[in-house]
Amino acid sequence: MITRLLCYAFLALTVPLAAAFSVGFVNPGKSTETYWVTVSQVMQAAAKQLDIQLEVVYAERDHLRMEGLTQDFANRPPDKRPEFLILTNERRMGGTQLKIAEQAGINVLFAFSGILDEDRIEYATPRTRYPHWLGTLEPHAEDAGYQTMEALIVEGLREHRQGADGKLHVVAIAGDRSTAVSIRRNAGMLKAIAAHTDVVLDQTVFGDWQRAKAAEQANVLYLRYPGTQLVWCGNDEMAFGAMDALKASGKQPGRDKLFSGINTSREAMNDLIAGQLTTLSGGHYMTGAWALVMLYDYKHGRDFSSEGLELDKPMFARFRAADARKYLERFTDGVPDVDFRRFSKALNPALKQYDFRFTQLLAP
Repeated sequence: MITRLLCYAFLALTVPLAAAFSVGFVNPGKSTETYWVTVSQVMQAAAKQLDIQLEVVYAERDHLRMEGLTQDFANRPPDKRPEFLILTNERRMGGTQLKIAEQAGINVLFAFSGILDEDRIEYATPRTRYPHWLGTLEPHAEDAGYQTMEALIVEGLREHRQGADGKLHVVAIAGDRSTAVSIRRNAGMLKAIAAHTDVVLDQTVFGDWQRAKAAEQANVLYLRYPGTQLVWCGNDEMAFGAMDALKASGKQPGRDKLFSGINTSREAMNDLIAGQLTTLSGGHYMTGAWALVMLYDYKHGRDFSSEGLELDKPMFARFRAADARKYLERFTDGVPDVDFRRFSKALNPALKQYDFRFTQLLAP
């Protein structure tokens, strides 16, 4: 699947479209990483429908490279620069990228992760200290953390997985310490735990979104907390690593411990159907495509500022096995057959508010 996605991505990124305006996207992920390649594919589908020339460059999970790629866009002659940049504030590099774009006169929309509250003294709010910072679109990441943790707890209680102390014990493998998405997913996870007095979080570690690192950490956690029955993970790759570690010990995910994940990869969906994953949340990979819809409207006189400059929209859907089967039947490599023009305010004047919920794409 990855090979096919990469072929499509190569074609999409090397055959420019005759377009009304241009957008560059500094993709923080790897060009071989299913989630981030799918993000680019969905954005390319939206761009084609909306007559946008989209150029995607990959930082390969190197946050320092994100700065260099943004500088590459800025160093181009003015007539070769994209009119807009879509940036993601991974590892708090967004502010540095914003400064580069501002100096070059390139408009910026943050997507997926925006500027953190603790950095507001320096960067303020959109269209103030940095006038070319148009705004931010983030999926409501707390939903993903809450949905998956709550589902784990409900299933753990239903199966009577409490320890000798009568408590249900959890370990968490989170993404990283500084990215807004990670912080907010963790907040949702903690909110779910706080609502249950009979649930104990034994420890949280940070797997940096990586399968191999999560596997190493899980081995340590399993030895340190042998009675822990629930394993919450901040994305699917870390869930795969944690399950790999359990399998290596001769035990079975879904039977000996319950696992959760976030993202909608085919592997995750199949694990959910097989019962190895207990719960899954996803759909936020559409954020980049929705950002293009917002830029299309901005360019065509329907400024998204009517809803606010920093939008935090519900996007996550909780998946059960039946939902996973429907998803795999309906979505080809995760790319939905969506009429993105239908979500544009400029093309649909009666539309007053953006609805970016993923659940509507799963509806019959």
